Amino acid sequence: MRNFSICAALLSISLCGLLNADEQLSMSDSDKAMYAEMVENNPAAMDIADGEETFNRLIGEEAYAKMLGVKAKDLPKYIAGFPRFVKPAGKVVTLAQTLQMAMADRGQNVPKLESKEIVTMSAYVKSLANDQKTNIDVKANKQMKEMMALGQAVFEERRGGRGLSCNSCHSPDIVGSRLRMQPLPDLGAKETAAAGTWPAYRMTQSAMVTLDKRMQQCMKNALLAEIPLGSKEMVALEVYVTNKTKGNAIQIPGLKR
Repeated sequence: MRNFSICAALLSISLCGLLNADEQLSMSDSDKAMYAEMVENNPAAMDIADGEETFNRLIGEEAYAKMLGVKAKDLPKYIAGFPRFVKPAGKVVTLAQTLQMAMADRGQNVPKLESKEIVTMSAYVKSLANDQKTNIDVKANKQMKEMMALGQAVFEERRGGRGLSCNSCHSPDIVGSRLRMQPLPDLGAKETAAAGTWPAYRMTQSAMVTLDKRMQQCMKNALLAEIPLGSKEMVALEVYVTNKTKGNAIQIPGLKR
């Protein structure tokens, strides 16, 4: 698995650095011990391996690159720019959606975005870009500019009975405050690099979770209607959040409490 061993070593260093005083206060001794062990042996590595096998069996790197209109050797840098406008789709799409497109092109049944096949393949394909810096370009074309604006609107829109938004927990004046004993993170900080570290293994769920699924979970916890996976609004939200991470290295799979 290309770059995965190097990534694991770097991730070990960076994640250990995350256990600052604030983080330690929100984790029990047993949780901290488990976290340290998982830094060295991320359970999601098995999902990456499954995704690699599934991807090579159903699609293949050369066919995938050809569909995207790039050379296979250029895939890592190209992948680091998602979500992005993809000409065959005629719109801005996520990495997971391109896998659905590739399967459709090959006449295969297309799994849902939340399916195990798409989730594990997405993690594997994104891991090809490990150590690349997130290079999303929100000014690349009209479509990206529109999705960036929509994503910001979705991020800041207050919804539900509590009148909460994504920004309610992740605005600069709120970051660092605590919610249920957890420090609220800056989604663009190097230590968090949100879009560059998902899919990630979540200790509290004992499973690998994608960025869009994690955002749905946040909405559910805030008693907001969940924005459907793959919808224009959810893709736009991922564009906006990913742009916050621009310039930070991709490290897949991530490890989250």
